Amino acid sequence: MTETTVYTPEEVAKILKISRFTVYEMIKRGDLTAYRIGRKVRVEAPDLEIYINKSKGLPAAAPAKPYPPDAPFAAHDGLILCGQDIILDILTKHLEREMPHIQFLRKYIGSVDGLLSLYRGTANAVTAHLWDSDTDSYNLPYVRHLLPGHRTLIINLVHRMEGFYVTKGNPKQIHTWQDLARTGIRFVNREHGAGARVLLDEQLRLAGIEHAAIAGYNHEELSHLAVASCVGRGEADVGLGIEKAALQVLAVDFIPLKKERYDLVIRKEDMVKPQFQTLLSILRSKSFHNELAGMGGYDISQTGTIIAET
Repeated sequence: MTETTVYTPEEVAKILKISRFTVYEMIKRGDLTAYRIGRKVRVEAPDLEIYINKSKGLPAAAPAKPYPPDAPFAAHDGLILCGQDIILDILTKHLEREMPHIQFLRKYIGSVDGLLSLYRGTANAVTAHLWDSDTDSYNLPYVRHLLPGHRTLIINLVHRMEGFYVTKGNPKQIHTWQDLARTGIRFVNREHGAGARVLLDEQLRLAGIEHAAIAGYNHEELSHLAVASCVGRGEADVGLGIEKAALQVLAVDFIPLKKERYDLVIRKEDMVKPQFQTLLSILRSKSFHNELAGMGGYDISQTGTIIAET
C-alpha cells in the first residue's frame, strides 16, 4: 500500500490558518473528506489538496466523497448512527470494542434530518431532541409525523440542559426569549432541522416574536460548540445550545432555560439484530453510565430506558 500523508484536524487548521472548529464544520458539511479511527478524525493529504483546489476554482483530480447523505444503507449487518453529541462517539467506541467485525458509521446531522434519514432508509439509529409546544413533550410527536406507518422504539440516551450562551458576565443581561428581540442584541442560530432551532422557533411562536425581529436569526452554525465559540469570540451576544458545550468555551456563561430529553430512535424490526441488542446492552451498562457520569453535564437517570413505541 502506498504511504499517504495523514493530518489531524488541528494540523489542517494550521495549514489553512483557520480554527479547528471550522475544520470540524467543514468535515460535517462534507466540504472536506475525512475518516474516523475510533474517536480520532483524520484527513489524507490528497483530500486536503482537492479541497484547496476546489476553493481556488481549479479542477479536482477526484471529488470529495463523504458518506452519501441519501444513499440506501446496503450493509445489512452494520449500523449508521446519526447525531452530533460527543456521547455518540463514546457509544460508537463501545460498539466497536464489543463487535469489531461490524461496521459502525456516523452521520453528523440534526434531529429532523436524522428522522428523515431513518424514514428513507439511509440510517438505522438516529438521535432527536425535538420539543413540541402543543404537548410540551419531546420527540414522540415528531417521530409519529416524520415516520408515518413505521414501528419505532424511542430509547433515552440522556437528559441535557438547553440554554443561552452569553458573553462572560452576561453584560447585556440576556435571560429570556423576549430579550433576543431587544435592540443591539446579536443572535447566532443553528441550522434548519437542529433541535435547538426547533426549540427556538417554538418559543418565538409562543411569545409572538417574528423571526425578522431577531438580529442574526439567519446567522447559522452547525453545532452547539460552534455556536458557543461564536459567542466566545464576540461575533454574537447570544446563542442557544446545550450546557456541555458551554463548559468547553471559557469565554462564555450559560443561562439554563429548559431540560430536554435526548433520545435514540430505531425501527422496532431492527431490535432483533445482534448489533441493536448490543447497542441496548451498552446503553444500560454500568461502564457506559460511569463514563457519561464522569464527563458531567448529563442526567443519566433514564439512559437505556425505552420511553415509547410507535
